[in-house]
Amino acid sequence: MAASPFTVLVLGGYGFFGRRLVERLGSNDQLKVLVVGRSMVKAQGLSDKLQPKSKAKLVPLKMDLYSPTFLTELSMISPDCVVHTAGPFQGQGYDVAEACIAAGVNYVDIADGREFVSNICKLDSAAKEKGVLVVSGASSVPALSSAVVDEAINRGKLSRVDNIDIGINPGNKTERGIATVKAILSFNGHPIPSHPPTNGWDGVITREYPAPVGGRLLSPCDVPDVALFPELYSQRSSTGELHKPTVHFRAGLELKFLHYAMMAMSYITRKTGIVRDWSSHGWWLIELSKFFMIFGTHDGAMHVEVTGSSGVEPSKKLTWTLLAKDGDGPNTPVLAAAAIVNRLQRGALPSTGAMPCLGLVSAEECINETTGLAIDTMWEEE
Repeated sequence: MAASPFTVLVLGGYGFFGRRLVERLGSNDQLKVLVVGRSMVKAQGLSDKLQPKSKAKLVPLKMDLYSPTFLTELSMISPDCVVHTAGPFQGQGYDVAEACIAAGVNYVDIADGREFVSNICKLDSAAKEKGVLVVSGASSVPALSSAVVDEAINRGKLSRVDNIDIGINPGNKTERGIATVKAILSFNGHPIPSHPPTNGWDGVITREYPAPVGGRLLSPCDVPDVALFPELYSQRSSTGELHKPTVHFRAGLELKFLHYAMMAMSYITRKTGIVRDWSSHGWWLIELSKFFMIFGTHDGAMHVEVTGSSGVEPSKKLTWTLLAKDGDGPNTPVLAAAAIVNRLQRGALPSTGAMPCLGLVSAEECINETTGLAIDTMWEEE
């Protein structure tokens, strides 16, 4: 008798990131993927579109995560894993994760909100009691970024990490989702607990990426990495002194005038308080941005730069760069989630408990999920 397929329920399954995750999961013929959302028509439409090329069985399903019957429905379906892609996660509670715990179902999300991801550990005891795994942040940050830092440490044989610098800049013609836009706007002009402290979109640097991306502007943004990495990559010296690396995360927009507009919005929030939360203006701002999509390119980049000491050489700098062309950049945030699901399916994640997505997948496993995408990665060492 054939083994039952590993059932994955993707919340927001036909959404901006959900549909990309469903497509990635389609490469695994051991999976049954439930494409879930509030519209059966949209769920059916995506399933019909992707099924011909999908090795996984795709099943459309109508569910509302905000419904009072959500837990009952989830318990009846009893999937092996739920992947929550319905952001933005900034300001969300842990209702879905708690429902998964109550139903005895593993939970993964693609959150990149600092507080949401950092505080998922509050569910640790409940998750362990139910014997399930609850993972938050299986996205570009902190999952992929930390996996790259781990590889940099191994490549450079670093005994101490002094600085971690991360940046993302998408192509202007790349499709954008409202949840992502609202997430970015939510911290514009607000304090970021980095070292030294700064504010969202306050200040700018230029980063030169390999062709075809070239020079891009980057400004400070708020992500889990700035809170989690200093402790994660701390090192105690022989004298007992605790050394923590400085961590910087910046993002940018390809068109310089749009980037400077974001910086101006940050100034308005910081200096005048006329607008305290730009995310409430997300809908009209994203519509406005579409008028400028005739400019720029479909090409974007991400980098992770790690500087540290190996004990033999005084300082090393290792730089990882991801280049996403042809509009494939929005697939990057779902690579780690796909890798986590495939690990769960193989039984390669025996842990239970609730945790940020740190050390659970390797950079290689994430990049293996880019098959068929115009995404390339490279390493440099200085």
